[in-house]
Amino acid sequence: MGGGPDPSLLEYALGFARGRRVLVDGTATPSDAGPPLDLAAELTPLSFWPWPPPDLRELALSHDAILVRGGNTANMLAVWRVHGFDRILREAWESGVVLCGWSAGMICWFEAGVTDSFGPQLEGLRDGLGFLPGSACPHYDGEERRRPVYRRLVADGFPPGLALDDVAAARFDGTELVEVVASAPSARGYRVETAGETALETRLLDAYGGRSASEAGSPSSVGEGGPARS
Repeated sequence: MGGGPDPSLLEYALGFARGRRVLVDGTATPSDAGPPLDLAAELTPLSFWPWPPPDLRELALSHDAILVRGGNTANMLAVWRVHGFDRILREAWESGVVLCGWSAGMICWFEAGVTDSFGPQLEGLRDGLGFLPGSACPHYDGEERRRPVYRRLVADGFPPGLALDDVAAARFDGTELVEVVASAPSARGYRVETAGETALETRLLDAYGGRSASEAGSPSSVGEGGPARS
């Protein structure tokens, strides 16, 4: 997801999980309560402060989805790697757990991404988890510098990849891009390459992420995490 916790996009993502148990990782912004999650699910917050839970692997693998909030991507990746959570995430992914997130929780799955982790300026980050090939850029329509910086980086040799507007999301099966969806008509995804960008076909979701109101259930919320920085 390119921006914040949009209810339709969250419901869409959870629709591919085996159940409604969601582990919510707020490592990217550990000190900020952040926006609540409007999602009908069993939500379990995950924190690495002051230390990770002793059953970290079992905790992750017992959930149907792992949702990563926005924040500082570089700091989050460093904490994950120190505690071996990067390896646990790969194991979870390969076992069928849905991995999703917004902003930092979008770009972390790729080899590279555009981030403000190092200050208000935007820079290229090349040490993502690498589950997905290429690079990614969130907030493509939400922050005026994202588009020109990403296009310049790719033109100068940064890995080409995927850009998403704030209320757009991309679904991958394995490493294959299956579709781009959005909760607003103006939002979409883009393939960004050395020669420029190409708008991708984007499907507009309804208020329930493409599902009926009865299937989506009643909303619930959790207050862990932070704003949609990346």
